[in-house]
Amino acid sequence: MTDIDGLLAAYDEQMRGAAPTPPAGARYEQDGPLLRIVGQFRGLVTGPADLGVGGAALDGLIARQRDYFAARGEAVEWKVRGHDRPADLTDRLRAAGFVPEAQETVLIGRADELAAEPVLPDGVVLRQVTEDRDMRRIAALESAVWGMEMSWLGDDLSARISASPDQIAVLVAEAGDEVVCAAWLVLRAGTEFAGLWGGSTLPAWRGRGIYRATVAARARLALARGVTWLQVDASDDSSPILRRLGFHAVTTTTPYVWTPPQP
Repeated sequence: MTDIDGLLAAYDEQMRGAAPTPPAGARYEQDGPLLRIVGQFRGLVTGPADLGVGGAALDGLIARQRDYFAARGEAVEWKVRGHDRPADLTDRLRAAGFVPEAQETVLIGRADELAAEPVLPDGVVLRQVTEDRDMRRIAALESAVWGMEMSWLGDDLSARISASPDQIAVLVAEAGDEVVCAAWLVLRAGTEFAGLWGGSTLPAWRGRGIYRATVAARARLALARGVTWLQVDASDDSSPILRRLGFHAVTTTTPYVWTPPQP
């Protein structure tokens, strides 16, 4: 029987504490209970499960983040988990102009149960990449899958590899010269956890086990580094696949985003 409460407690303690090395060009700042990440394609704010403030003090804390990024002319995401406190945090974020994006499910699975030899369809190969050219190809894939301009992602991945190559492993699944899926593993030094990110697959290549293969490959890499738990912020598309593989839902996460008014 999986101890979901225990997994959630470990997630709160280890994945919401000390952050991994920031990518080149980004920096971390502490504002009270919050960690603020500056210098990426948009700002990011995250904090502990219980912020320890409420009422007017919480409103002031929220306004301070919004105004900080407003002065920079940048959007900012406040990452909210479903069990966060105080209970009216999301109401106060909305009142301050933050808008919720799609909710995802936080899933956790054991690396040793997920690590396996990747099984790929004929004609598809999986390899680890580090070159800027491949990061641009990944950004083009993500832009095509999500129907939005995501060239920033190539720069972000390159910056992460440059800053801490031992803390990230980027994989591409290729059919000939075409990238059909991309996924990356992000390790957190001093914790039992690593995060699985990406995993987007071109529509014509879905349903062939490619995403599952990237999970197995990343789990093997994580296990070799002594990681116990793998964590995913899963979309509604990937969540059923991951649950079948043995991941367990522990909470939800929703980005609340404030965007500067258009001139």
